[in-house]
Amino acid sequence: MRKVLPYVCFPVMLTFFSCQTDSYDKGEGKYSLMLTDFVELSTNSQKQGISMTTDEGVSLILTKTVTASWMQKGDTLYRVLAYYNKVSDQQAEMVSLTAVPTLRPHGAEHFTSQPQDPVGLESAWLVKSGKYINLGLLLKNGRDENGDEGTHSLALVCDEIRQNDDLTQTACYRLIHSQGSAPEYYTNRRYVSISLPDTDERPDSIRLSVNTYDGIVEKAFRIK
Repeated sequence: MRKVLPYVCFPVMLTFFSCQTDSYDKGEGKYSLMLTDFVELSTNSQKQGISMTTDEGVSLILTKTVTASWMQKGDTLYRVLAYYNKVSDQQAEMVSLTAVPTLRPHGAEHFTSQPQDPVGLESAWLVKSGKYINLGLLLKNGRDENGDEGTHSLALVCDEIRQNDDLTQTACYRLIHSQGSAPEYYTNRRYVSISLPDTDERPDSIRLSVNTYDGIVEKAFRIK
């Protein structure tokens, strides 16, 4: 049986969804400045975004529902980078948002190949909720002689679960990346989130290995 590879693929240009807005206070009041956060966006049965929870654990109801072409399921959560105006302690007005690719670890046996094309690693941090590790990646892009842009593919391999001397467990993750046919003329920043295991399967710490243009970089995160 052919294996389904657990890659996320995205083209050079990512699409932002711009919300239709009426008017709002553009002054310098308590809630007037636009905010940017990684969030979990909740949809209703009509595939409309209705509320969100930020990585800091703040839950907000949207003043207007939002939709986007990539919202294909109702009653679900989407990982999103949201630009919004906070209009009260409980409500937010969405300005624009884009889907954030989410990686989940898989054993090496799930992959027929493990490309290790380099990326730039600008940032990596564990969110306050402990549900995700966010990665700020720098990807090389461009257009070939036919004007075509390639597609990058990313996935996450779990190489092993180490049993430490102090009886804790460390999951060793490795980011794999295929440059595909994308030329390397300039650099774009892209964000990706790693979805961490739940309580039943959760290790005590994560060691993440990323092949960069400057060599292998390792990041360690204590998650328990």
